Amino acid sequence: MSGMPMSGMSIKWILPASASLPLLAVCFSSAHAAGVTGAQSDLDTVVVTADRIALTGEARAASEGTVLAEQIENRPLLRTGELLEVVPGLIVTQHTGDGKANQYFLRGFNLDHGTDFSTTVDGVPANMPTHAHGQGYMDINFVIPELVDRIMYRKGTYYADLGNFSAAGTAEINYRSEMRPFAAVTLGPHDYLRTVAGGSVKAFGGNLLLGGELGKADGPWNVPEDLHKSNVLARWSRDGIDSDLAVEFSAYQSRWQATDQIPQRAVDGGLIGRYGSLDPTSGGDTHRYALSAKGGNDFSAGRLDYTIYGIDYGMQLYSNFTYAMEDPLRGDQFEQYDDRHVYGGSAKWEQPLTIGEREFLWRAGIDTRNDDISPVGLYLTEKRVRYETVREDHVNQWMTGIWTSLSTQVTSWMRAEVGARADRYDFDVKSDNPLNSGKDNASIANPKLALSFGPWADTEFFAAAGGGFHSNDARGGVISVDPSDGVTPVERVTPLARARGYEIGMRSALIPFSQVSLSLWQLDLASELLFVGDGGTTEPSRPTRRRGVELGVYARPMQWLIIDADYAWSKARFRDDDDAGNYVPGALVDTASLGVTANAAHGWFSAARLRHLGAAPLIEDNSVRSSASTMVNLDVGRHITEHWTVTLSLFNVFDTKANDIAYYYESQLPAIGAAPAEAAPVEDIHFHPVEPRTLRATVRYDF
Repeated sequence: MSGMPMSGMSIKWILPASASLPLLAVCFSSAHAAGVTGAQSDLDTVVVTADRIALTGEARAASEGTVLAEQIENRPLLRTGELLEVVPGLIVTQHTGDGKANQYFLRGFNLDHGTDFSTTVDGVPANMPTHAHGQGYMDINFVIPELVDRIMYRKGTYYADLGNFSAAGTAEINYRSEMRPFAAVTLGPHDYLRTVAGGSVKAFGGNLLLGGELGKADGPWNVPEDLHKSNVLARWSRDGIDSDLAVEFSAYQSRWQATDQIPQRAVDGGLIGRYGSLDPTSGGDTHRYALSAKGGNDFSAGRLDYTIYGIDYGMQLYSNFTYAMEDPLRGDQFEQYDDRHVYGGSAKWEQPLTIGEREFLWRAGIDTRNDDISPVGLYLTEKRVRYETVREDHVNQWMTGIWTSLSTQVTSWMRAEVGARADRYDFDVKSDNPLNSGKDNASIANPKLALSFGPWADTEFFAAAGGGFHSNDARGGVISVDPSDGVTPVERVTPLARARGYEIGMRSALIPFSQVSLSLWQLDLASELLFVGDGGTTEPSRPTRRRGVELGVYARPMQWLIIDADYAWSKARFRDDDDAGNYVPGALVDTASLGVTANAAHGWFSAARLRHLGAAPLIEDNSVRSSASTMVNLDVGRHITEHWTVTLSLFNVFDTKANDIAYYYESQLPAIGAAPAEAAPVEDIHFHPVEPRTLRATVRYDF
């Protein structure tokens, strides 16, 4: 539904097949999620009228769409990362302090902090390769939600312009150019305070958007989180008849005490509470300063769009996941340190062509990025004091991709796009151990194909296929010995892990006031190689296959009522045989959300959102599983006057005792109170609980 002028709010639905009817009967969830399907193009447009949606557009798959600002404004957000839950089927959780990147789940992936899902903000990438904590680390805490204009999402490997980290999907967050000035304050329990302000003014022949955010919170944890966060954004933009330009500066800082996952046995035995901690000195701090420019110019029949950027980024993270297993005296706390400068840019040329009697749209582009990481380190610490260096590296790496695509209306009922992409990865690692130093490079090429058929009776069908990849940590590409002892041989990993994706789908507006989308997909990964940040080594995993179904429904039966829902089911398995089993640990089987938004008379409004996370295997033989959970969040508010608005947000309405994340691994407990230390490691579930029922109040003034 590209360019949907429908008044603003969309809703989505994700329900597990076995539970969809009872959940639909009893649960509500906030609006604004399913999004607007399709992308903008000069070939075709999507036309929306009051009583039906005509479907003709450039969408290459039923699983892509755009979510507008109006669809985000009234969405209950416990944390900034939940902005990405507007992507159907994407679940955002946390396993530590809120200053750290979130945990993401999509299409049968536990994406960790972003390995196979990429995000850009006004064209600037958020993912960090060869990161101290995890490959593709994607922290979007620097985004100010109130200033977001739209979020465009795509899933799969079928898009020539998408490269590293996008095998499962991608989101493109874009800020507004203009907005009415406002200021807001939010208060909540556990010392929660957030102030935000923003707005635009005319300046220098364009629009100057300014925004700022300050926040602090302790959370419900026995060890206060002591989160302090600050954000600043300045964006100048000018839209001309045949050219546009935007220059943007952003600055973000955050520090916090960690609230890491805890062992189930310690809670069951009464050693700590559900919101307790085994290391009160864990935590971290981070910063991100970015300067960027993006624009476009028309040249006769063609158009050039470009982005350039520079980022200064740093993170210092202290964690302790095994407590006293490696060092019973000092404990197992470690520090991960990342200090980098990133420089990059992209350019895209787009031009219509006529060959014979047929019209085509040709696109071609290049994107390049240099990460100068100096250093990226892993250290053993006790109460945040370093006492041993596991490894310390200086890494310089380049990623460059070129791509092209050609699309045409083959017949009156069939569109086609064929494309290709080639990427090159160059890296130079200078390690504190010369045996783990070296230079290397790798290249990969991938074809892309997308077909769409229709529309017939306001229904379109899609088929798409293509290749993709994610890069692996540069340190794993040149490693020779285990950094913990300096002698044990370690096998190097393939720098680029190949992916193959396939999808068929449909979207229909046959039923008045609604749109339904359905996708069936498959994604194969040659190997899920993973750099283990707390060990300093890279562990190769086995080839995997994921396949699934996604269903989305958007409905506006009345002008004041919007309903959206999504359901996503996936099956993730290793493709080779192993006695350990073939289940992929952490891969959710199903996710669901259901949203209802109502704008009543006299300025009242409300929005409710249900989110369901299905169970998942925690080890390869599926003998240990995480528990399913269902959460409901609620917003109720009123526009008291033209200027004043008051909103009450209730998170975890039913005070569900669920988990944000669960893992299964060995740990060893230290002495706790009168309880002695464990004599040997114990395999156990380690979990991070969701926050209990929480009420927050927001007062907003629009100037």
